[in-house]
Amino acid sequence: MKKTFSILILSALPMVVLAAGQHAGGHHDNATAFGEPGKATEVNRVIEVQAGDNMRYTPASISVRRGETIKFVVKATGSKLPHEFVLGDAKTLKEHAEVMRRYPDMEHEDPNMTKVAPDGTGELIWKFTRAGTVEFACLIPGHYEAGMKGRIRVSAK
Repeated sequence: MKKTFSILILSALPMVVLAAGQHAGGHHDNATAFGEPGKATEVNRVIEVQAGDNMRYTPASISVRRGETIKFVVKATGSKLPHEFVLGDAKTLKEHAEVMRRYPDMEHEDPNMTKVAPDGTGELIWKFTRAGTVEFACLIPGHYEAGMKGRIRVSAK
């Protein structure tokens, strides 16, 4: 049974790796269609996001400008549960949530996410390089399905 479980996890890895920004050819640049990891020395603004056990983020809607580097400070408020703050497009987040539901003990650490312990704080610095909409969500099993997600509107300069 242990070997079967390992094989199943390995079969899900290509989807998770692609979601993290590693291309099928093996080139790993961490850039995505909506941006790239930002540098602490280039932060334009700090935005605090609260993650609650009611499976909601506050705020659930954020506006930024293309080219802006944002430091997200994610706080689990009054929390008894861990949470995540993962940036992505709706399709990729939904697919990743499905993988997490199938493999709830899977650990992942990607440049477009931060994990937050109960009553803890996490940080994520991201540079938004393209105008449009970027989603964010908690992909811990059950959280995304319960509505723990939000949107970032990226306006042109």
